[in-house]
Amino acid sequence: MKLVRFLYPGLHIKRYLALSVLGMLAIGAGLAYLFIYVYVLSGNVPHVLPNRAMEVALFLITGVGLVAAGLWGIIRALTPLWNPSVRGGNFADIILRHQHRGSGPRIVAIGGGTGLSTLLRGLKEHTSNITAVVTVSDDGGSSGRLRRDMGVLPPGDFRNCLVALADAEPLVTKLFQYRFSKGSDLEGHSFGNLFIVAMSGVTGSFEEAIYESSRVLAIRGRVLPSTIANVTLYAQMESGSMVYGESSITGSGQCVRRVFIEPAKVEAYPEAAQAIAEAQMIIIGPGSLYTSILPNLLVEGIRQAVAGSRAPKVYVCNVSTQPGETDGYSVADHVEALRQHGAGLFDRIIVNSNVAELPREWGNKVLRPPSGPLDGIQVIAADVVNPQYRLRHDPGKLADVLMTLYNTEKGKSRAPKYSTVEPTAAPGA
Repeated sequence: MKLVRFLYPGLHIKRYLALSVLGMLAIGAGLAYLFIYVYVLSGNVPHVLPNRAMEVALFLITGVGLVAAGLWGIIRALTPLWNPSVRGGNFADIILRHQHRGSGPRIVAIGGGTGLSTLLRGLKEHTSNITAVVTVSDDGGSSGRLRRDMGVLPPGDFRNCLVALADAEPLVTKLFQYRFSKGSDLEGHSFGNLFIVAMSGVTGSFEEAIYESSRVLAIRGRVLPSTIANVTLYAQMESGSMVYGESSITGSGQCVRRVFIEPAKVEAYPEAAQAIAEAQMIIIGPGSLYTSILPNLLVEGIRQAVAGSRAPKVYVCNVSTQPGETDGYSVADHVEALRQHGAGLFDRIIVNSNVAELPREWGNKVLRPPSGPLDGIQVIAADVVNPQYRLRHDPGKLADVLMTLYNTEKGKSRAPKYSTVEPTAAPGA
């Protein structure tokens, strides 16, 4: 299993060809042994050699196995390139694009909900070395029901991230997002959630279920939980009252003062912490501040891994406030909330600059770039909003800004496509 995980992420055509050539050499050696063996037994050579039937069989079986493994690897590597959703141009161009993404920067995106999946949808066009670290505190809807009934981690956010990174046939991704509308037991559940839960039963663990689902969807990157512990999110409201459960927090009608996870001390998922340590860029958000972003950063191992990384750390602020969580908040209020929870870990923030008033009935207010610099943080103001749905980021625009920032940091780009407000103090001050 570990070997498969090592081989699969990129094309690695040379590796598979070498494996096939090695297999053919082994087959050749086996045939040579067989020729000598038959020649000696035929009596044409007046000499008796030791019986070499086992050596012949070993060479032939090993050779056939290596050739088969090499061909299997080549087929698996090239299969995603025949996907109609990724075709365009000649086959050489397709391979070059695929290889370019495979050699792209190692990026870790931390969050949950629709914000994280939106980000991933844009990033996958630039790099396949993406790790999504996903919150596990969801307790509402289909995910909440499956979590209570089956004792698994909530699959909904994982499903959305898998679909966002998918290279599979469009029909397969639609199938994963299909939600049943009839049936007392099935109503409200999505097929993807049920698939992941079923796969966890087959493989024996939720983590293996996510990995196998990743293979089914041929995703660009990987999706990992921040922790595999069964955590509950709860909040202290401005009134002093406590509200338990993620779904109850936004529906309480009160302003959030602080959020916590229970139990407070849980272990970070080791592969997630390792991915953060090896990342070349760490992105926090976009997404629900208190129920999607902070639950990940309240896991001590995740927070420490981010704090210890020397990679650029970028917070992507939402384009608008969220009713029930950030009513009346400004960009500075979002930053302050993260700092109060010990999660002021980033040195750059992306804020949408293409602002327009939203319909009053939506209940959201547009977030505007700060008029001045934020202490210790470089503000990057850029047009990242989806013009068709102004409550959301545009995946392509957001990814372009992030990659321009990354390339500028690495000295690969001369002029950024956005405006910046420099910090008043050194990052981290």
